[in-house]
Amino acid sequence: MSRINAKGKTVLQTVGVVLFMGGMAWASVPFYNWFCRVTGFGGTTGVAEAASDVVLDRVMTVRFDASKDRDMPWEFKPMVREMELKIGQTGLAFFEAYNPTDRVVAGKASYNVVPYDAGAYFIKIDCFCFTEQVLQPGERAQMPVTFYVDPDIVNDRDAKYINHITLSYTFHEIELPKSEARALPSVLGQ
Repeated sequence: MSRINAKGKTVLQTVGVVLFMGGMAWASVPFYNWFCRVTGFGGTTGVAEAASDVVLDRVMTVRFDASKDRDMPWEFKPMVREMELKIGQTGLAFFEAYNPTDRVVAGKASYNVVPYDAGAYFIKIDCFCFTEQVLQPGERAQMPVTFYVDPDIVNDRDAKYINHITLSYTFHEIELPKSEARALPSVLGQ
């Protein structure tokens, strides 16, 4: 009798660990977003509603990188790999996502900036990150990022020596929004 209870207890513990790990994986993208915003970890950027009113003569090279989670079926890439801008000058870069599958796929992008010391000085005016992106089968979308490098970077003891900044995005598949999921049967003709 105690042997059955021990086996049952082991199975219950194993199921509990699996459910816990699944929940942690599901919550990883929103948790990462919250963690980075609170701590500034991972090159979290600044946000502004307008362009900088100061433009310096010093030029900064901004590189763009795109990746995707292992299970994300989209193709995802920057339209331009790098650009040179004066510090304080507004830049506009586009990333392209393509859904090659025969199903509707939703995704969210997380980002980081390296070197990390530059993160606070990389200011995004408009960005597609952390918003739901839904692509229909075969759909292609270009997503803009408007940004500038804050002129205060030249006053930072560590960051003032930085000449290259890399903005990286990683797309993760998410559940379809309820509005898309409800519309799906009518799209498929069911």
